[in-house]
Amino acid sequence: MLKIKLKPTGKIHQRSFRIVISPDRSKSNGKFIDDIGFYTPQTKTLQIDKEKMAQWLKNGAQLTEGVDKLLNPDKYPRKKKNKKIEKAEKAPEKKTEVKIETKTEASETPVEAGEKPAEAEVEIETKTEVNEKATETPVEAGEKPAEAEIEAVKEEIPENKE
Repeated sequence: MLKIKLKPTGKIHQRSFRIVISPDRSKSNGKFIDDIGFYTPQTKTLQIDKEKMAQWLKNGAQLTEGVDKLLNPDKYPRKKKNKKIEKAEKAPEKKTEVKIETKTEASETPVEAGEKPAEAEVEIETKTEVNEKATETPVEAGEKPAEAEIEAVKEEIPENKE
């Protein structure tokens, strides 16, 4: 069986193709029976001897898919590329707020033997906000931002030893 094929010629990055008639199982750049035209992808030029092509089609030669795509581009619509959608907004980052409330009850009630004169309560609230710059506090290597802030608060609170 004969096929109308594209035979590659030229340098690797400057390809051009000869449109040839060759046996079905022959190599793409091997021997051919007849040369009926050429195609240059860089300039999109396509030249075919239509009389020779009609004669070979009449004799039983068949078009390969590559040649058929050149001759009938409407038959093979271009596939749309699926672009990955990049998120313009980053995922919300968690921002930790630390509130320190110090209560001094020494003036209100007398201090008993087992109580501390000043009690400190630490409340931690986590809010979800979008931060473009998350460089509020320097973080030591290996620590999480929330842990670094808690450690800083603990250092500020004086510890009463009994």
